[in-house]
Amino acid sequence: MGRLVRIPRPASQPREGAGVGVGTAGDPAASTAIEQDDYLLRLAKYVPAEVLAFSILINAILDQALRNGGPAAMMAGVPVTTIAIAALILGTIMSPFYVWYVHQKGDAWVTNAWVSFFAFPFWSYALGAVAFADYRDGNLAAILLASFTAMSGLIKPLPFEPADAEEAKETATREPAPRGARSAATAARRLVDVSAIPMPGPGP
Repeated sequence: MGRLVRIPRPASQPREGAGVGVGTAGDPAASTAIEQDDYLLRLAKYVPAEVLAFSILINAILDQALRNGGPAAMMAGVPVTTIAIAALILGTIMSPFYVWYVHQKGDAWVTNAWVSFFAFPFWSYALGAVAFADYRDGNLAAILLASFTAMSGLIKPLPFEPADAEEAKETATREPAPRGARSAATAARRLVDVSAIPMPGPGP
């Protein structure tokens, strides 16, 4: 199982002559089955966990500075609240970039990037980010996070058919010729080589 939601693709079919499971023989639906992450997997994979972990560390430091210095607390001459807002914006922007960085072949990274971009502010609000210190309400945070998480699980990536078609074309061009065709080509080449041998002329 990958870190990101995977692109839906046709389910692998058993090889010819292999055992066929119950309900697959002669079943048209079996040949069009699609492999994809289910609802619960999408819920878990859409969470920008790594970026949130870094954000929690930054907000813990900012929260401590805010507690010690009050609403007018400063860090290097910059208000802590300004730094908190900048950290929130940076985390929101970095979430899709991180998704792009860790994605692998077969991942629906574009869909993951968009969902993580919108998920980061909801999770930050629920986790008590300093940027929302003046507006945070625990009950509202729980409602918003639960609603967004439930809705995000309904987002399914689209099948990625163009790449599969290109791969199939490349595989077909790389496939060797049938054995019979290779044998006929070899025989014809040998016949040409033999006909090119000079014949001895008549003796004196």
